[in-house]
Amino acid sequence: MRIKDHWQYTDEEFENQFETYRLKPGLFSHEAHLRLAYIHIQKYGSEQAEKNMCEQIKGFAESLGVYDKFNKTVTIASVKAMNHFMQKAKSDNFKDFIQEFPRLLTNFKDILEQHYGFNVFADKRAKKEFVEPDLLPF
Repeated sequence: MRIKDHWQYTDEEFENQFETYRLKPGLFSHEAHLRLAYIHIQKYGSEQAEKNMCEQIKGFAESLGVYDKFNKTVTIASVKAMNHFMQKAKSDNFKDFIQEFPRLLTNFKDILEQHYGFNVFADKRAKKEFVEPDLLPF
């Protein structure tokens, strides 16, 4: 069976595939990134999810020979944003959650821009260390 997207995996399989760097890179879309954050927040809590996501995303990128893509601030801010919306959610699974909060998929950059007054995606310092929001705290 050929896997076309991350939905072919259960949450447990998806988490394991990513953690062991066996997930095909093309499957790690923005939606997959949000799903992984959702899984980690549910299983480990937001603080541990931040640590897990940073370690795993950085390791995943490095396993592919890509050393300049990881952005610590964006990764942690993503988990913080996801946690914020998860606290408000009526849903109890990611598919329903993302339908409840579709702007996480369609306008995620705008969400981060509410917190940061600079381009957090391109900032060299933000890539290496977590930079606290300068506009609106999480």
